[in-house]
Amino acid sequence: MSDLPGFLNVRVLRGVNLVCRDATDSDPYVVLHLDNQKLRTSVIKKTTNPVWNEDLTLAVRNPATPIKLEVFDKDTFSKDDRMGDAEFDIEALMQIIQMDLEDIRSGTVVRTVRPGRQCCLADESKIIWENGQVVQDVLLKLRNVETGVVHLQLKWVKIRG
Repeated sequence: MSDLPGFLNVRVLRGVNLVCRDATDSDPYVVLHLDNQKLRTSVIKKTTNPVWNEDLTLAVRNPATPIKLEVFDKDTFSKDDRMGDAEFDIEALMQIIQMDLEDIRSGTVVRTVRPGRQCCLADESKIIWENGQVVQDVLLKLRNVETGVVHLQLKWVKIRG
């Protein structure tokens, strides 16, 4: 466990304008992949604008490894339909975590990460010092699909000792 820097708490907040994969709506859920880890949210029935508000925690060994997110539509009698995917990295978050921020006022934006060609950010992502924690809100534009955004909130969990 000594090579494990810590844990990343990913709060999967909501999906916005996801594609419709059933007759009139979808039953979406999110899957996160990092290294050999695979975590998923619950299924939200009959919506293309789901609110999960669920915490998933990933053990991070290498902060340079991108985290993959996939959205699926749950089907009862057939294979679940893909509703898009995205990747995001936590390198900017990790740089801020290594700084001494104790003297900064809570609510201060420490850094802003802008969307680029190589990332799935749908909008600027602010890294904030809030109540003694580094928090990053992320809006990810889904790839390989017509429409859809997933809103996440990232928090680093330090390993004590």
